This record gives sequence, C-alpha cells and structure tokens, in this order.
Amino acid sequence: MRSIQILALAHSGRNDSFLGLVLVRVALVGLALALLSACGHEAGQSANPSPLADCEPGEGPRNALCGWIPVYEDRSAESGRQIDLRVVVYPALSRDREPDPLFVLAGGPGQGAAEIGSLLVSVFGDVRQERDIVFVDQRGTGRSNGLPCDRDTDDLDAFLSDDHAVETFLNCLDEIEADLRFYTTPLAMDDLDEVRAVLGYERINLWGGSYGTRAALVYLRRHGERVRSIVFDGAVPMTMTLPEGFPQDSQRALDLLLDDCELRPACRGRFPDLRRNLDEVLASLGRDGKQFLLRHPRTGANVEVRLRAEVVTDTLRLALYSPEAAALVPKLIEQMHGGDFAGLLALAVGAESSPRETKISWGMFFSVICAEDIPWIGEEVRNAPPAGVFSNDETFEAWDKICAAWPRGEVGPEYHEPVVSGVPALVLSGALDPVTPPRRGEALAAGFSSALHVVVPGTGHGATARGCVPELVAKFVQAGSVDDLDTSCVDELKRPGFFVTLGGPAMEREP
Repeated sequence: MRSIQILALAHSGRNDSFLGLVLVRVALVGLALALLSACGHEAGQSANPSPLADCEPGEGPRNALCGWIPVYEDRSAESGRQIDLRVVVYPALSRDREPDPLFVLAGGPGQGAAEIGSLLVSVFGDVRQERDIVFVDQRGTGRSNGLPCDRDTDDLDAFLSDDHAVETFLNCLDEIEADLRFYTTPLAMDDLDEVRAVLGYERINLWGGSYGTRAALVYLRRHGERVRSIVFDGAVPMTMTLPEGFPQDSQRALDLLLDDCELRPACRGRFPDLRRNLDEVLASLGRDGKQFLLRHPRTGANVEVRLRAEVVTDTLRLALYSPEAAALVPKLIEQMHGGDFAGLLALAVGAESSPRETKISWGMFFSVICAEDIPWIGEEVRNAPPAGVFSNDETFEAWDKICAAWPRGEVGPEYHEPVVSGVPALVLSGALDPVTPPRRGEALAAGFSSALHVVVPGTGHGATARGCVPELVAKFVQAGSVDDLDTSCVDELKRPGFFVTLGGPAMEREP
C-alpha cells in the first residue's frame, strides 16, 4: 500500500522527481535534502488575460496571472454541480511572444499543477522567454475541488499499518463532496481543452510528468488537432496499468545502486556486504514484523511501533526516486542491520509530511486508479512472484479493498490501447528510475512517428530539471521538432557520490 503512496508522491514538484510530482523531502538523522529552488521573473504581456488577473496575495505569485474557470462536474449532462478550476499563467517574458503556450500536467495522480507552479516554473525558464506557461489544477486536485484525505503521521504505528491506511481512505468517502465517478483522466482532459479555449489559445504544447504523461496521451487522443508538441518525462504508456511491473522496475533500480556501490572504492570499502545485510534485515522482520521502541522522527516521542519488511522495501523504493536520496541507501542498510531504523522512519514520515501545496489529493488518486487501472489488471500480474526484495502482494490487497467501495467512472478496454500519433514528441527517461524506467519510455515513443527518446544518465524519476535537460526541452519546444536536437550534453550527468558517513557523500570519480 505505501509503495503506491510513494508513486503518487513522485511527480509533483522537482527534486529529482516531478511528482511525478512528490516534492520528496528526505531526512536522515537531521539531514534535509533541499533539491528544488524557484526563481522569480517579471511578468510579460499576455494576449489572453480575459478570465485572469494579477494574482492576489495568497492566490499565487506576484509575477503571474490567476483565475478560475468553471466546468460541469458531469460534463455530459452540461448541468448541475460545477467545479471552479484554478488556473495560473506565467506570461511570456519576450515582447515577441509565440501564440502556443506550454501546458504543464502534474503527476500523482492527485497533484495540483497550479498548486506547485511556483516550484516548477523556473525549470521552464527558457521556454517562458517566448511562451506562456500554464498550470491548471486538474479537477479533484489542489484548489479545483481538491479531494484530500490526509493521514495522521503523529500516530506512527498506525501510519505504518496498511489496515489503518485502508480505513483512513474509506472513511474519507463520507467527507468528500463530489461525485467520484466524474474524476477520471478523460473528463479532466476535456476540462483542459475547455480552459485552452477560454484562454484563447488555438494550439498548445504539453509537458507531462509521470501520471501527467498519461494525461497528455489522453488529451492527444481526444484533442490531437490542438497539440503542437509534447514532452513526456517519466513515461506511463497507455498499456501500463498501475502497479504492474513495479517490483521488477524497483529491483532493477536497487540492483543498479548496489552494483554502483561495489564499483566505487569508498562505498565498497565502507559497505562490503550490502546485499546480504539487506536480505538479513528483511528476513528478520518478515511480513508480520517486529515490535520496536523508536523515537518519532518528527515529534521526538518514544513510541512502540511494528516494523514489517514491506515498510523497509517501500521506503527504499521512495529513496530510489532521487539519486540524491538514493545516495543514503547504503548507510540506511548499514543502520538497519545494526538495529537502528531512525533514518528509515525519517525518510518515510518526511515524505508524507510534505507542505500543503505538494500534497496528493487521495480522493482523486483513487478515483483514477479504481477506474483506469485496478479493473484491468489480469491474474498473471496479480500472481506474479516477487522480484528480488519487492512485491505487490500487500498493495493489491489494500487497493482491492478500497476500490471495492470506491464509486468509479467507466473506461473501456480501448482506453489502454497505445496512442499512435505524428505529433513531435520528446520522451525523457531517467536511467535509474524505479517506477517508469527507460523501457516505459521506449514503449511510449514507439507510437510516435516523430519521437526522440532520451535516456538521462544518473537520473531517477523525472529528468527535466537535471543538468542541461531544461535547455533541451526549450530547444525542442521552440523548434516543434526533434530533428537535429543535440542531446549529447546529458552524457555528462552521473550518479552523485554515496554517503559513507553522515557528513556527506564520498567525492570520487564515477566508475
């Protein structure tokens, strides 16, 4: 269960993951990894300000335009309850503004793009020179009738329990004010096209991260004539039903990390038995877990908690999203092998205790997952054996319980057919990604006659903010073509050094 919460945290902000787009805040014994900085720009002139105005304090940044665009919750009825979609537009900086903006589709599902716009816009600074950057809180996220369902991280034992998580999410059904059947991706992408029309844009460019890549594919399928170009970062092809493939992809990422540690003298010398030590930690805990008296990483209180092997593997999966966080994994394994789980808990609780604007709307998350994924997962996937230390068994158990009670919309079997298009597409994959590895990007790119798939070295889940990649994205959007796009600069990107002490990563040459 917690592994899927980790997925949703992935593509929100930008650390090394657009979480999708989690802004994952990693803490290990007082160490905070701050991986995103936002920088301000003065606003240029916008040609489409009609429903928008300068953002008021508390509504958005001073260098942007804010507004609300109403849509019907039941789009087919065109009557009844309405949802006000929150829109934030960062106008192009140049007077020679191009007419086609970049629309940013956030991840999760459940992340509000407008909520995290101020955290992401600097990544698109080069694009913004000539184009507006548009952020829309998808229905059910952020301030567009967001459907939150927060968990209590103060009760650590309950927080680590799958049964308690299921109970929390099901209890939210009584509190959510929405018809959850209408919070699917196709309806949200029809909303997005309505926003496009209201703002007066004839054609748009799309950037999608993680789940946002699925959203971009759905928009392309339904409104393809409006799309000039697309950037996919952390591809979720239509053929992928979550959480299919997660154990294999997570184990691949973990194996890459352990192999890299063995190749680096400082890491190998400090942690010579990582694989065996991790196996011994997991065997000692088992599925039922063991009781520990541990200090709560946020409140400082000593609490009795039951730690299970799945808590360890899910939290390690979280660390693998970002190479900066993954640099802590050898040290974490060593600590756990010695009976110290403080670092592991700090990582787990720190991610769930993220700032309000980066939080996932769990109501929207399950509205998507229960309609678009769980009903379409076959027995072969459900009964697949574990891949190394990772398994989906408890995830399926928890999701099935939630989705059995969750009101859900309908999508047909054709929904999961590959999207075929001639729209120019730049597909970005992190070489170390534990959830949308390069094979996913390759599968998505196969449906595009004009696509370039770039595997970014030393990168986890989300590549757009890494090294020279923002410049590549800008050049691609500017040209509207992958022809002659020189991507050789990404070869300079490497995995950061591993933490051999709590003082920082080892400074040594990449093998």
